[in-house]
Amino acid sequence: MLLDLMLPGLPGTEVCRQLRGRSNVPVIMVTAKDSEIDKVVGLEIGADDYVTKPFSSRELVARIRAVLRRRGEPEEVTPAALEAGPVRMDVDRHVVTVGGGKVDLPLKEFDLLEMLLRNAGRVLTRMQLIDRVWGADYVGDTKTLDVHVKRLRAKIEPDPGAPRYLVTVRGLGYKFEP
Repeated sequence: MLLDLMLPGLPGTEVCRQLRGRSNVPVIMVTAKDSEIDKVVGLEIGADDYVTKPFSSRELVARIRAVLRRRGEPEEVTPAALEAGPVRMDVDRHVVTVGGGKVDLPLKEFDLLEMLLRNAGRVLTRMQLIDRVWGADYVGDTKTLDVHVKRLRAKIEPDPGAPRYLVTVRGLGYKFEP
């Protein structure tokens, strides 16, 4: 929730205080007040972030993504080993095997594969993958994702030219087909 501190009638700080009593929704305070004490008070009463006017839409989007990333979904116990099709990944040991044979992956390829395996069978958009693997503040070329997918296919697919497991969903993104 974006909450302006300068609301008519009821101060934004009071709205935040009341909201925190009933909800855990992420709150970003938006205001022209830029003194340190205003920021501290805003954060202490429950805001997750505090942005002062004027700000760019790019900064606001980055802050929203950061708050959502920090909040995430409630943490579940995730398995240390992921398996789909012939691919097995031991996350804790940073080991990947394909059909029983060990495959060495650089960190970004490992992270990309982990994300795909954790969501096997589901389409992940290009932006979801970039945000999770490279971070929400990544400003490079989206072709970086395509290059990593191509390299990953070369290591896990029997025929990288006709992918069976790491498939492209045209216009959307990628998915790992178990």
